[in-house]
Order: sequence, then structure tokens, then C-alpha cells
Amino acid sequence: MPDVLLSDTVAMEIGAQEPWPQPIKLYQPYEVEQILLPDNANCLAVQAYLKMCGLEFQIEPRSNAEYMSPSGRVPFIKCGAFVVADFDPIVNMVSTRGSSLSGNLEPTDKADMRAYISLVNNVLVNAEQYVCWVDPATLNSVTKPRHGSVYPWPLNHLLNWQKRNQIVKKLSVLGWYNKTLDEVFGEVKNCCTALAERLEGKTYFFGDDGPNELDALAFGHIFTILTTPLPNNSLANIVKSYPILVDLCKRIEARYFQRTEDD
Repeated sequence: MPDVLLSDTVAMEIGAQEPWPQPIKLYQPYEVEQILLPDNANCLAVQAYLKMCGLEFQIEPRSNAEYMSPSGRVPFIKCGAFVVADFDPIVNMVSTRGSSLSGNLEPTDKADMRAYISLVNNVLVNAEQYVCWVDPATLNSVTKPRHGSVYPWPLNHLLNWQKRNQIVKKLSVLGWYNKTLDEVFGEVKNCCTALAERLEGKTYFFGDDGPNELDALAFGHIFTILTTPLPNNSLANIVKSYPILVDLCKRIEARYFQRTEDD
């Protein structure tokens, strides 16, 4: 009997009928010497979401994690027979297995949540990539040494060049490459303002009962921006000017990562 090829949707539905294989394996670059700000933010967001869902996982650092990934992006998880990459597809897969954190939201709130997730992805992610791959100071002193650190010469230079070309093409299509640093920082400030207004008076973005995927995604990016040393501290300084967002990060870190400011 010939093999049957299943669509991703059908595969997800079949997978939803099976129990979670434990633990989940989460693949990402090495944190200390290799990972860059945008990838670190995405990896932390996925870690936070899995923790919020109460799912156990093992972090599997790999120097070639992005080349192992089915999408070329990190992180990705291996869950039984399934390999899923990127924050949104991972959230969707978890949801199909009954671990949705936003299932009880009203339809209007779900639409709002998706809009804010899109805002984070369209602003913070692009700003992080711009700072790492376009800003000369960060590119030369941080990005190139870290991204190429796990590869021998001259492969490290070749892969840095290929990666930068890839990011520049993407930012050009999205209208970000020709922005100035001040314009990029202005976009980040507007994004933080919108997030802070949504969070005003609440423990999490959609109430006090508990976090959902927006909280996980915002935590991943804001926490990483706050804790990543860069030649230009403007990104971190912008976020620090919104104490309500900083406090959200502290709550999530303390609750789900069991760390406090004294650790």
C-alpha cells in the first residue's frame, strides 16, 4: 500500500487525538555564545508559553538549530512524530491538543489578541532584526562575532553574509531597511505605548485570571530587550520607560521561571 501524504492540518488533527509525548524537545542556538536578540526573544516566548500551559520540555541547544528547523527559523519543537517551528505554529499545535490559553476569550477579545500579536511581530521583531543586522555598531561588534562563533573560518564569514542578505531583503520588502535608527526607535515606542495601554489596570493583557499567548510573546521580546547588552541601549531604555511592561516581565519571570530580582 503506498504511503499517504497528509496535509499539516490533517496531521495536526490526528496528533490532537494522541497524548502529549513527554518531555517535548525544544531546539535553539547556544544561549551564551551564539544566539542573537531576535532568536533569543522568540525562544524565550515559546518557553514561556509552554510553561504557562504546564507542559514539560527539554531545551536542546544546537549550533546548527536554524538549519535543522523545517522553516529555517528558531525555536522548533519535536513532539512525537511532529516537528513544528516558530511561535504561532507551536501555539496552534498546542491548542489542538487542548492546552489553549485563550479558548475562553470572547470572539472580540480573540481578534484583539491576534492584532496585538501581529503588532509585536511587525514592530518588535523587525526592530530587533534591524538593530542586529543593519545598525553598523551592533552588526560589527555583536552580531557577526556571535552568529559566526560556532563555525570555522571562512565559513563563519560566508554564513554571516548570507544571513545578513536574507534579513536585508526581508526588511526591504517590509519597508524597514531604509528607516533611520530614530525612526525604528519611534516605531518601538509606539508599539510599547499600545501594549502599555492595553495592559493598564490588569495583571495580564486580557484580565487577571491568567496569561495567554500575547503575554508569552510580549514577555519573550521585552525581557530579552531589557537583558541583552548592545552598543546602543536605546531599545532597552525605551522599554524601561514603560514600568507597566517591565512589571509584567517580572511577574511572568517569577511565576513561571522561578526567578526573582535577587537570583
